[in-house]
Amino acid sequence: MADSTLVFLILGLTLAAFSWGRFRYDLVAVAALLACTLTGLVPAGEAFLGFGHPAVITVAAVLVLSRGFERSGLVDVIAEQTLKVGEQLVWQVLVLTGTVLVLSAVMNNVGALALMLPVAMRMARTHERPPSLLLMPLAFGSLLGGLTTLIGTPPNIIISSYRASQTGEAFGMFAFSPVGVGVALAGLVFIVLLGWRLTPRREGQASADELFDTAHYLIEMRVEEDSKALGWSLRELQAALEEPVPVLAVVRAETRRAGHAFMGKLKVGDILLIEAGPEEMKLLEDKAGLRLGAEPEGAADDETSEKAGEEARDAEGEQHPLSATAAGRDAGDGVEADGGRKASRRLDPEGLQLVEAVVRNDSMMIHRTVVQLRLLNQHGLHLVAVARDGARLKQRLRDIRFRAGDVLLLQGDEGGLGESLAILGCLPLASRNLTLGQPRLLALSLGIFALAIAAMLLDWLPASVALSAAALASLLAGVLPLREAYQAIDGSVIVLLGAMLPVGQALDTSGGAALIADQMLAMGRDWPVMATLAGLFALSMLLSNVINNAAAALLMAPIAASLARGFDTSLDPFLMVVAVSASCAFLTPIGHQSNTLVMGPGGYRFGDYWKLGLPLSLVVMMTAIPLILWVWPL
Repeated sequence: MADSTLVFLILGLTLAAFSWGRFRYDLVAVAALLACTLTGLVPAGEAFLGFGHPAVITVAAVLVLSRGFERSGLVDVIAEQTLKVGEQLVWQVLVLTGTVLVLSAVMNNVGALALMLPVAMRMARTHERPPSLLLMPLAFGSLLGGLTTLIGTPPNIIISSYRASQTGEAFGMFAFSPVGVGVALAGLVFIVLLGWRLTPRREGQASADELFDTAHYLIEMRVEEDSKALGWSLRELQAALEEPVPVLAVVRAETRRAGHAFMGKLKVGDILLIEAGPEEMKLLEDKAGLRLGAEPEGAADDETSEKAGEEARDAEGEQHPLSATAAGRDAGDGVEADGGRKASRRLDPEGLQLVEAVVRNDSMMIHRTVVQLRLLNQHGLHLVAVARDGARLKQRLRDIRFRAGDVLLLQGDEGGLGESLAILGCLPLASRNLTLGQPRLLALSLGIFALAIAAMLLDWLPASVALSAAALASLLAGVLPLREAYQAIDGSVIVLLGAMLPVGQALDTSGGAALIADQMLAMGRDWPVMATLAGLFALSMLLSNVINNAAAALLMAPIAASLARGFDTSLDPFLMVVAVSASCAFLTPIGHQSNTLVMGPGGYRFGDYWKLGLPLSLVVMMTAIPLILWVWPL
């Protein structure tokens, strides 16, 4: 079998696996690399040289610097000003999308989106408007901003390194700016004036209470003298129930302890604050003997209490609006004490450390259940609820296999929530309190980055060395702790790049890229070069919507080089077409992590993206190709 046929077969299977999404893209990339090595397409001694490639080192350094910007308070300063925008939706779209566009130019675009996403959610909730109107423009703005500089997005770094391998000279830091800025501005104008009107309006998603309906599921259950659960630990209670019903807090003698931190035995009079529906409530009564309501039996109006319990039990799977407040009111709003005063014993759920978080594409939670992850034992987190596609899932929590984009409602220690979410690969959505950082760290972070840019512009150092030195300087200066630096480096992206670089080279050395280019040349023989560039743009853009944009750039770069040789023209315009088009994954939620991250919080469906994405893609193409030919003539 010819080498070109082998590489097409391996790439076909790789693309199918990328599109299927059953396995993480880094695992698929490693499998493709090993297949190319075992078939002789990649020499065994060169199989892992891609992990030392300048593009991989540059991406890792950019991720560290991005986290440094966040920790120093630079982004918080910008976000604080963003929240001051008025009530007009057009202005909100402009400010949010424009801000993330600018941030994406100097930091990883997923990182920029992750920082602005809570700001957009807070803005939507403050103005009682569906976040679906803001989040898709925000995600697309992060992609557009990455086009403007070398470090804005991995495809630019890849294309720059590929040019260096072909011509001996890489693209500079701002070589992408003349085209990238023009395309980004055209996209921004389109989104602000017309595009946001094409986004779906998902009503009822503006507040966390509406998304999860949490208040309607916080109930109070009391341990009585005849309760089976008397003397049990919470772990024994869960074992008896055979169902992970979240116990959010245990109240004893007016002292409340978080459920995950309560290690004692249950006593008479203990009140359990539980997140449960009608089925779980009946389970708690039948198997543990717990009683609904915070007051002792006889202290409340028996008729009212009984009615509330019967209504909850008879709901038969329907979501019953019984809150902790309602339970306290209906099951005993107060007790007649001495002097005729009523002493309220209702629990206030606001003191609980609850947080919303979205599952990232690279999360360790994907395709796993809460039992397999051991959220409580290993991470100190209670899973309270899961929302998918804008609606709360009603199936049992233990049976849910998490997907990228799922929105989770979690409870845990306030101090450890951030670290636990980072380990799990979740992005917190709760409105965070903006911390402006320290002025010294902010100045250091900006100064170090400016020196790295100067070194690149003056050709003192290549991008990989300059940015790595900047990352090291940030660590030594205390801008970023070493542990956070390692957490900032997205291992899945590094593995993807390191594995796919040799595969992309195999496409070139096997003659596969030349065969594809010859077919495109044959079809476009009687057409101007601009038409072929448009075809290359469309092919690369479609590919980036089903696989990672970095992988798309790696595969399309050799084809672009073969086309340039076939037309006997400059290589630069063809590479620029690939750089822009590979970052324009606007049609699907799986083409880029930014799109996936907003899917759950925005309540989007798979088919929502093309409604804004298709016209935006056409605007980008019609703007990019003339600009490329003007800035980088044939």
